[in-house]
Amino acid sequence: MNVRLPLAFLSLQFPSVRLLATCSRRVCYSNTALSGVQLQSATRLASSTSACKVVRISSSKPANPTMSVPTIDRDSLDSLLKRRFFFAPAFDIYGGVSGLYDYGPPGCALQANVIDVWRKHFVLEEDMLEVDCTILTPYEVLKTSGHVDKFADWMCRDQATGEIFRVDHLVEEVLESRLKGDREARGETAVPVDGTEEKKRKKKVKEIKAVKLDDAVVAEYEAILAKIDGYSGPELGELMLKHNIVNPATGGPLSEPLEFNLMFETAIGPSGQLKGYLRPETAQGQFLNFNKLLESNNTKMPFASASIGKSFRNEISPRSGLLRVREFLMAEIEHFVDPRNKSDPRFFYVSGTKLRLLSKGTQQEGRTEVTEITIGEAVKTGLVDNETLGYFLARIYMFLIKVGVDHNRLRFRQHMSNEMAHYAADCWDAELQTSYGWIECVGCADRSAFDLTVHSKRTNEKLVVRQTLAEPLIVEAFEVELDKKKFGPKFKKDGKKIEQFLTSRTQCELEDLANELSEKLKITVDVEGVGAPVEIEKDIISIEKKSRQEHIREYTPSVIEPSFGIGRILYSLIEHNFWMRPESDQRAVLSFPPTIAPTKVLLVPISNNEAFETTIIDLSMLLRRAGIPAKVDYSSATIGRRYARNDELGTPFAVTVDFQSVEDGTVTLRERDSTKQVRGTHEEVIGAVRRMVGPESVSWEEGTKGLPPFEAASE
Repeated sequence: MNVRLPLAFLSLQFPSVRLLATCSRRVCYSNTALSGVQLQSATRLASSTSACKVVRISSSKPANPTMSVPTIDRDSLDSLLKRRFFFAPAFDIYGGVSGLYDYGPPGCALQANVIDVWRKHFVLEEDMLEVDCTILTPYEVLKTSGHVDKFADWMCRDQATGEIFRVDHLVEEVLESRLKGDREARGETAVPVDGTEEKKRKKKVKEIKAVKLDDAVVAEYEAILAKIDGYSGPELGELMLKHNIVNPATGGPLSEPLEFNLMFETAIGPSGQLKGYLRPETAQGQFLNFNKLLESNNTKMPFASASIGKSFRNEISPRSGLLRVREFLMAEIEHFVDPRNKSDPRFFYVSGTKLRLLSKGTQQEGRTEVTEITIGEAVKTGLVDNETLGYFLARIYMFLIKVGVDHNRLRFRQHMSNEMAHYAADCWDAELQTSYGWIECVGCADRSAFDLTVHSKRTNEKLVVRQTLAEPLIVEAFEVELDKKKFGPKFKKDGKKIEQFLTSRTQCELEDLANELSEKLKITVDVEGVGAPVEIEKDIISIEKKSRQEHIREYTPSVIEPSFGIGRILYSLIEHNFWMRPESDQRAVLSFPPTIAPTKVLLVPISNNEAFETTIIDLSMLLRRAGIPAKVDYSSATIGRRYARNDELGTPFAVTVDFQSVEDGTVTLRERDSTKQVRGTHEEVIGAVRRMVGPESVSWEEGTKGLPPFEAASE
């Protein structure tokens, strides 16, 4: 099928999309720029080991050909992150506060680079409208959105010690520990547990006991764990009773699960009468500004808004570093689309992208096997609800691979029916596998028209799209008519509230009221702000279906919402890119893609000789002018030690100045993972770096083509 789109669309949407192919380390990019028409066939190559040109900056990192999680020495990783101040507990010298973290210089730079890639990948390439909305949110807004009533997790308490547990996490940890004990008792190889996890486990679920379980019990535990995200509070309570889940540390009984609202409450203004919350998400500001955004887009549909900012959730039991915290950075998109037409002209260009999908049906059967399938096939078979949702799943995948996530440790899990909001048409989570298990990092939901509808109903402000029709439509709809001469005197000051209530009903609600009026000759309604139920007789009101011509179609858009937890993505990609050099268990490396690395280049004078000063200054100026972040290491440590310190920070390249540099103006360029080096002039080396850290990020081999290899002394 030939699909023609404006040239502007092709250049805007995918200016730097690159060929995907599978390699031993992760799905990588080639430097081949594609037109929109070429992209469909190119993305299909992502599923196979094609013969395309593949970038492998991290060419010597050990391969991970299996789907299993590589053993992570989390003690070493945590030590590195703390020692190099990627992030650390906030208020540390005061003892800290659980779930709050400060980012240090490399953590800030890493986060900023990931956000920069996110903006370019989504806001720029998809032509989105970015907004920045306030964090403080009035009570009424979050009451209307449902957060006040339903934004909660389930907790239980040990009445004797006062210790509080999040119920789903407790059930999960206890059952996992019993399964590990069963494997040990059967003589099977136990899953490696690093030192940090062992220390935490002694506090949470004690030591793992080697106790053999019946096969039926093992199967039941595994089925429960596969469905753990889908249980309600009462169902979790039943599991606790059935499987004798108590306080792991003391063996004491626990209370029944109770709902705990996760929002931080506050008061706005000095009187304290205006109740508010710190926002739990960035979405509501985008919904409330819908009319302004639609006008900014010249009333054209569909369109998307985007927002990046802090959100707050009062977690019951913060844990696992950045994976479960109380203050975090979110990046959210609200894509507004016609509910009658959720097709997407861009879907053609991503339909061949293969994703690993864990469907709700598989989970409900108590299994966790993924199906690797193209997004085109997933939409065609109905596994993914519609093209627009499928398009964003593919784009989320491309973004995560671009920032350094391991393809083999990425899956999309579909929400189960009892887990999904009643108004949602479909919802998928991009989950990343870490040493803590599978972690939800991105949610992508079709929220239907829920948010705009409830805010419009609460405020009486129309949040709709008006579409001029080529031909008028004959529409049949229920309409309310009131006899104002009788209605006003009867209801007096409550009349306006009752009238607004009646005129804001949906067609389904009006149909029910019409049937009630026909049968009982009156209707009885509960109106907010009016004390008693309101009775309206048939001589005052009529509710009838009438036909009318419409020249303008008025509708409330549906919303596709991708929501990114930046902190979780950061931690996951740190784990995915962490490894130890095989020749030394003390030399850690973070193999960040050059695009997101906190610092791109390390400048290293071979010694503190003053003869190197001018060369270092010249190189620093040239790199800054090229927009390439660089650091100089003037320390007296050996050259190998200085390389190693910056390998820990993920710095992809090092430029070394030695005595030959003073003589002939050449310097060496070192690549982080392979430790290969080449030599060239200042301009040649900086040109090579620019090619490797720029938007196209070419390979080491291509970036340094023409530069002679340099054999350095062993590091």
